[in-house]
Amino acid sequence: MEHIAVELDGVSKKYYKTGLVQGPREWKNIILKRKSRNDIYWALNNISFNIMQGESVAIIGGNGSGKSTLLKTILGVTTPTEGSVKVNGEIGGLIELGAGFHKEMTGRENIYINGAVLGLKEDEVDAVIDNIIAFAELEDFIDTPIKKYSSGMKVRLGFSIAIHVRTDIVLLDEVLAVGDARFRKKALQAIKEYLKGKTIVFVSHNAKQVKEVCDKGIVLDKGNIVFIGNVESALEYYENEIINK
Repeated sequence: MEHIAVELDGVSKKYYKTGLVQGPREWKNIILKRKSRNDIYWALNNISFNIMQGESVAIIGGNGSGKSTLLKTILGVTTPTEGSVKVNGEIGGLIELGAGFHKEMTGRENIYINGAVLGLKEDEVDAVIDNIIAFAELEDFIDTPIKKYSSGMKVRLGFSIAIHVRTDIVLLDEVLAVGDARFRKKALQAIKEYLKGKTIVFVSHNAKQVKEVCDKGIVLDKGNIVFIGNVESALEYYENEIINK
């Protein structure tokens, strides 16, 4: 019997184009402007779908379509303006380069911090930390503060934590867009091996990677779901109806 891993019901997320400012003289103008509909931006609009346990789902769309906002909403980093999100199981992953890392702490310390956030005890992290470090290829830099890491080093460490730490649902946002081709190939193979049987939500602009990782595709356009189906049909719809339209 299949079970639902992630359930979204009528999820919408509203942002304001006008940012908050310091200084009491400007507050009145900001408040008045925010009452205008022209100042409202809906990053997500009435999003509803289910992801079943063990499914690998691609979130497909152009820049500004709402992909990252959707992932952050599923993870719980962002609270929806309307609607509800239900997650059944432990959830983790890498949805933003360097997110969750404490830049003044070392790579090793950040592994333990990330493990604790995901509910792991110290001895559970002890059991996998050598594998995390080795996969990330950071043996010579693991006791260096994160602030001295390159973007590629950060994504290698974040990805390695994501695939080695025990979670039921793994969110991956453009994690294979950074780093050299050799590591991207290694990471893609790891997704298929280490995450086999887990629920995966994957965002990538690389159609080949999406086909290799996912069975199902959800296409977003301007915060709206415009297509749900098998991954090849979703990619075809995205190319024909959004890119080339």
